[in-house]
Amino acid sequence: MLNSMPVELPDDVIADPRRRTAVLVTVGLALMTVVSAVSGLNVALPDLAVDTGATQTQLTWIVDAYTVVFAGLLLLAGAVGDRYGRRGVLVAGLVVFGAAAAVAMVTTDPGTLVALRAAMGLGAAGIMPTTLSVITTSFPEEDRPKAIGVWVGIAGGGAVLGLFGTGILLEFFAWSSFFGLNVVLAVLALVGTLAVVPGSRDDGAGRLDLVGGLLSLVAVAGVVFGIIESAENGWGDAVTIGALTTGVVGLAAFVAWELRVSDPLLDPRLFAARGLSAGSLTITVQFFAMFGFFFAVLQYLQFVVGFSPLEAALRLLPLPLVLIPTARRAPVIAQRLGFRRLGAVGLLLLAAGLFVMTMLERDLGYGVLVGGLVLFGAGAGMAGTPATTAITEALPASKQGVASAVNDTARELGSAIGIAVLGTILATTYSEGVASAASRLPAEAGDALSESIAVTRSPQLAEAGPAAQQVVAAAQQAFVDGISHALTVAAVIVAVAAVVVLVLAPRDRAPESAQD
Repeated sequence: MLNSMPVELPDDVIADPRRRTAVLVTVGLALMTVVSAVSGLNVALPDLAVDTGATQTQLTWIVDAYTVVFAGLLLLAGAVGDRYGRRGVLVAGLVVFGAAAAVAMVTTDPGTLVALRAAMGLGAAGIMPTTLSVITTSFPEEDRPKAIGVWVGIAGGGAVLGLFGTGILLEFFAWSSFFGLNVVLAVLALVGTLAVVPGSRDDGAGRLDLVGGLLSLVAVAGVVFGIIESAENGWGDAVTIGALTTGVVGLAAFVAWELRVSDPLLDPRLFAARGLSAGSLTITVQFFAMFGFFFAVLQYLQFVVGFSPLEAALRLLPLPLVLIPTARRAPVIAQRLGFRRLGAVGLLLLAAGLFVMTMLERDLGYGVLVGGLVLFGAGAGMAGTPATTAITEALPASKQGVASAVNDTARELGSAIGIAVLGTILATTYSEGVASAASRLPAEAGDALSESIAVTRSPQLAEAGPAAQQVVAAAQQAFVDGISHALTVAAVIVAVAAVVVLVLAPRDRAPESAQD
């Protein structure tokens, strides 16, 4: 009978469900390798600083060298995978990443650590877009949204899991164990990649757009670096302005070049597809809120509430426990509501979670935090999966590496903007709120307190006299006020984005495709 005849699948599609599961586990491990390398390092920084003698500037670059290189090379790495083979780029990325992390385990020179983190960013640029493009090119169309849901869940919830894993390691081992975790994850993902991930590439690809790749590196790296600098030195700083100007000029040159070249890296006209533009906006705003929130709340839990890094990470576990299963279920809901409605509802829930957490006080009301995390996680899971699906389905199969890179670039830009903008609001509100208390301290101690709430945990303040406890209380309250203001701004921005997505996204139930 006709109905019993096997369905012909494209050559690149994996027919065996067990192998698809193995591939999904493997790319999930590879993705976790990249995500945990961002969040986990923040837990290890205090011990790293003490052991290596790194200056504040060096610590900043140990964190940021990874992000700048990673974000800047995403588009080019995705295109290389499409042209020369996604599996090969994934293998190369894991090898570079793992080797750099292995050397970092036995390094105590801060300058060398900066270089090694940049090398890890190079490897990550080969890993992250390839993990998603492997799914979109090798899974059957009916299974693809669920697999993307798993990917989105790991990309969102993996940051907390990275904090948790690193926190556990630091309870027993030195800061270098963070890099050991990177190595173990990279090796496991590499073994899985060599064993089960299929090779795929676009056999009809034109010339590799190296000029476009260079311009995208200048544009993205310039903008990301400028945003990072703004969080450290302010928007009016010469380095911030110079980096942002370089990024904007690079972006203009990239667009002009891509519009005239015959085989563009990323044709800007594709953003006329509402699925691609709405999906990119959703991902950017989601990670703007998520990483801005992480930046603020982790300091709150440690410096105000008094938790250790591990205890702080434990309090955030409701987020991935809600986000990951919600992201897996989102494709089923999207079939009924469509990306336009589900994306808007997800962003509104995310905004509601942020608003709930504006009610946090000096004495932690854990019910408030859990309630906010549940809403936040549910919203991120609902919005993220259909948004990523919309982005990947807006580009043809031959450009899935680039589509995945667009998704990842939106994520990195959103993360950097969130930390910079919300961090600036937090710092400004805190500085103004603590000014009166700081003025009662000796000049050096008062200046240090105005710059960072971390001073409340230092012997420097404890030696300032009997009024120290009142000063600490004032600083903690100022910091809580700063968090409230920052999260309120974030909630408003996310809510406005929800309305924009409702208007901008395609009205049909399936994400809009550029091929239609």
